[in-house]
Amino acid sequence: MSKNVFVEGPIAPEFIAESIAKHQSKHTIGAHNIFLGQVRADVIHDNTVVAIDYSAYMDMANEALHTIREKAFAKFDLTCMHIYHSLGVVKAGEICLFVFVSATRRKQVYEATEAIVNWIKTDVPIFGKEIFENDTFTWKQNT
Repeated sequence: MSKNVFVEGPIAPEFIAESIAKHQSKHTIGAHNIFLGQVRADVIHDNTVVAIDYSAYMDMANEALHTIREKAFAKFDLTCMHIYHSLGVVKAGEICLFVFVSATRRKQVYEATEAIVNWIKTDVPIFGKEIFENDTFTWKQNT
């Protein structure tokens, strides 16, 4: 069963803090690693990005993220793994992706976090419309 990992709008710092706090009761965890994706104010053809409007094929994206979750647990010795991604408008400076990985040892969380973020970028149908200060836009290219 696929879990919906999408959050409407930016991911709040308070949500991230609460997620960390919830793991204090799990005493087999010795290491956490967090990746936070933040919207940049890139300049593209003399226009500055002020926000990204994220959309996704929800069913396909949730299924792809479920597959990533299974792949990560099979490849790495993880205790917990959480992924949250924004939908809708996220302004420059706000968080749009939150990956939280926990394991007994640090080496696993470092390797897993990098792999998971790369898999999300290449395998999940999430689209970003980069909105410029003059209200024009371009479609985001994942790199």
